[in-house]
Amino acid sequence: MSAQCCAGQLACCCGSAGCSFCCGCCPKIRQSRSTRFMYALYFILVVVLCYVMMSNTVANEMREHIPFFEDICKGIKAGDTCEKLVGYSAVYRVCFGMACFFFLFCLLTLKVNNSKSCRAYIHNGFWFFKLLLLGAMCSGAFFIPDQETFLNAWRYVGAVGGFLFLGIQLLLLVEFAHKWNKNWTAGTASNKLWYASLSLVTLITYSIATGGLILMAVFYTQKDGCMDNKILLGVNGGLCLLISVVAISPPVQDRQPHSGLLQSGLISCYVTYLTFSALSSKPVEVVLDEHGKNVTICVPDFGQDLYRDKNLVARLGTALSCGCILYSCLTSTTRWSSDALQGRYGAPELEVARCCFCFGPGGEDTEGQQNVKEGSRVIYDEKKSTVYNYAYFHFVFFLASLYVMMTLTDWFNYESANIETLFSGSWSIFWVKMASCWICVLLYLGTLVAPLCRPSPHFSV
Repeated sequence: MSAQCCAGQLACCCGSAGCSFCCGCCPKIRQSRSTRFMYALYFILVVVLCYVMMSNTVANEMREHIPFFEDICKGIKAGDTCEKLVGYSAVYRVCFGMACFFFLFCLLTLKVNNSKSCRAYIHNGFWFFKLLLLGAMCSGAFFIPDQETFLNAWRYVGAVGGFLFLGIQLLLLVEFAHKWNKNWTAGTASNKLWYASLSLVTLITYSIATGGLILMAVFYTQKDGCMDNKILLGVNGGLCLLISVVAISPPVQDRQPHSGLLQSGLISCYVTYLTFSALSSKPVEVVLDEHGKNVTICVPDFGQDLYRDKNLVARLGTALSCGCILYSCLTSTTRWSSDALQGRYGAPELEVARCCFCFGPGGEDTEGQQNVKEGSRVIYDEKKSTVYNYAYFHFVFFLASLYVMMTLTDWFNYESANIETLFSGSWSIFWVKMASCWICVLLYLGTLVAPLCRPSPHFSV
């Protein structure tokens, strides 16, 4: 029995077809999802490796507990204490290999629309060989000549790719808000209960946004001091009010009848979240109280003990950031996301209101159910055409590799960056999040104002 399980695991490394025959204990899974899961797994493995490389705690533990540590480091020519395998330069090299891996597959899968083509078979299988290729690319980056020039050039490439990754996420959020309101508004023509649903969700989003801003004003400001926090909360709260007024203004309503408070409420929630995330990322301010003791200000009192435990903060921050990045990658690579970025939308008169509006009534789930083979553990849901854009999928993961690289190395404060201090406070991450917040508002305002300047169907939502 154990021999059969081992054979099943080996078969899974070579492709989904082999896995379907040998892994009878596995639950049924769609081929398109299993492929994305495997690429995501490779991404997580490299990200975890990068986190380890940026951790001073892990480096010290290895130095203390691995026998003949210095001899091993000298033997592999990584320096006296393996300094070439840790720090920002090592993360740059590993992420360079991962980025090249996804960019290579992006080029390989360009214009692949049929899952039966040779390139589609490569995309959906041969996992063991892909793992070897990924490892070879990440390792080979350490042998690039003229490392100083490479690191300086790669840093700017990473910054551009990281900001582009953020821009795609913000653009998709704005498009998601418009799609949500458009879909549910379409249902009001036949069922007035959709009005109640729209009103309820709008009320919830504005309650969350307003409550969040009030709580931040209570916990992240004080009567004396914290002026920068007060200004930022005032500005972002004013922006939420601005987009709400513009969304229901008569000129916008004339050109875009589907524009409403649901979109602005959802964007306001995201602005509130980014504001909280940015304030939580600020370096703590320490002042002397009347007794001469150091106290932190402009942060919640219940969070001060958490800030002192840097290892706990690093673990929580690592798990949350990795999960958010992975979620962004997977949700950005659906068919709807690809169509939205290319400006392709369905006709409004064909819109059917659904609670789960992201999946069409004839989407991949329905197609997958029609392609289930008795006894097979893999549902071949791409027999007619591909469920998602392969090249776009790899391109998003390519940008995510650059975003991970820049985030872990504290963007442009790379020389002093490490995991233990990164999540305890960083001005670079603070301003990146605040800039993302303001860019999100500008993108949403652009979708409202653009039709007024250039009345074109392309801008209608």
